[in-house]
Amino acid sequence: MAAYCCILYVRKVHITLAAGLGLHGLLPAHLSLTCTNYHFMAWKKNILETIGNTPLIQLNSVTASLPCTVLAKVEYFNPGNSIKDRMAVKMVAVAEENGWLKPGGTIIEGTSGNTGMGLALAAIIKGYKCIFTTTDKQSKEKVDILKAVGAEVIVCPTNVEPEDPRSYYSVSKRLATEIPNSWYVNQYDNLANRIAHYETTGPEIWEQTEGKITHLVVATGTGGTVTGAGKYLKEKNPDIKVWAIDAYGSLLTKYFNTGELDTNEVHPYITEGIGEDFVPANYDMQWIDHFEQVADKESAIMARRVAKEEGIFAGNSCGAAIQGLLQLQDRLSKNDVVVVIFHDHGSRYVAKMYNDQWMMERGFLEPKNFKQLVGARKAQKLVTLTTTQTVADAVALMDKYDIEHIPVFADGQPLGAISQAGLFAKLFKDPELRSKPIAEVLEAAYPVVAFDTTVEKLSKLMDKQNGAVLAKDESGNFHIVTKYDILKSMAQ
Repeated sequence: MAAYCCILYVRKVHITLAAGLGLHGLLPAHLSLTCTNYHFMAWKKNILETIGNTPLIQLNSVTASLPCTVLAKVEYFNPGNSIKDRMAVKMVAVAEENGWLKPGGTIIEGTSGNTGMGLALAAIIKGYKCIFTTTDKQSKEKVDILKAVGAEVIVCPTNVEPEDPRSYYSVSKRLATEIPNSWYVNQYDNLANRIAHYETTGPEIWEQTEGKITHLVVATGTGGTVTGAGKYLKEKNPDIKVWAIDAYGSLLTKYFNTGELDTNEVHPYITEGIGEDFVPANYDMQWIDHFEQVADKESAIMARRVAKEEGIFAGNSCGAAIQGLLQLQDRLSKNDVVVVIFHDHGSRYVAKMYNDQWMMERGFLEPKNFKQLVGARKAQKLVTLTTTQTVADAVALMDKYDIEHIPVFADGQPLGAISQAGLFAKLFKDPELRSKPIAEVLEAAYPVVAFDTTVEKLSKLMDKQNGAVLAKDESGNFHIVTKYDILKSMAQ
């Protein structure tokens, strides 16, 4: 039997295998094996090499009403936590090849945050400076993250026309003309944007689904992802449907349907990263089959559902994409395989759509109120005391019902209250109080509120002395809500 030699380089450890060292009889006699200089590298040379090859994860709960398989392409696994890493490094590479970006130069771009992050990572590795403009609509987290990776960030007003000198488009363009050795990226019209997705995102999806994909769903802004990935997939299979999800307040949907550039369609909206008030050059509409608009409220609520029900903590646009897909469910069948792009990570939105108060202020969540808190704990009959009962009676009731607050009534109306905290302090000073009537340790009566009083107002009423409030229902029965009820509600 011929000698077999395989040299494996694993972190500079060399292993040599030869005949007589356990290989004899393992291979057929007519086969020979020669492995020379076979390299296994267990590390990446820099952070940019980790971009791409993000997972495809099946959704089960939020898409339960759909007849088909729905897979999320979860792009927050990229190092910058968004799909924009892909096109950022591609645009930088093309700029270098064409001499637009020179050593020591400054990268300038208008960004909603995610593209800026990808560009900043490329700048760190390649030795460039970054100046980004963004809008006051974007979350504070996005701005802080860009600053954390060394970028200078200029915040511009949202509600101005793109041509307005104050817009983040105009400011970034102006800076590029004023700052020497700078390069204006212009992700909207820079066709390297869509090329990146043609070269990486599309092929990954095709391979991960083994060519079984029937629909691609993308919440779209600059147009790079939906057009680049869509073009690649349709070249593989023209029957694949590409659906673009848009926001109300964007003009893209009407432009797609009519070819009319109608600025009357444009109005402020909250959903970040999707929709436009102009048509970027990256859009090649021949690769898109349908545009579907979704509302801010439904997008935000759906993103929260994805986090709670699927365990995927993704950004605002993922909610828009799933909501848009649900609106189109009549067009789906059981054999379809739908891939939905989840662009970025939810950490960019913790002070916005993942914050209950922010959601309630915009009417996206109904403020929790007294009635809801009572219903959440399956309200039982109110435990009360009278002034003729003793302190020992109060303690016994607290122990029996595992409660800390008991209102004291006289003639059917609240007269005062007894709390565990108050009794503890008084009994500690005078143990003999246990046999005394309630009247001698009476605390202030709990405030009586309306049944629709919000949690925020309830918490302000609950001072340190009593920590509870009462409300009367339509039948004349009183109910109690305590600080514990509010804490429990906030934790859910």
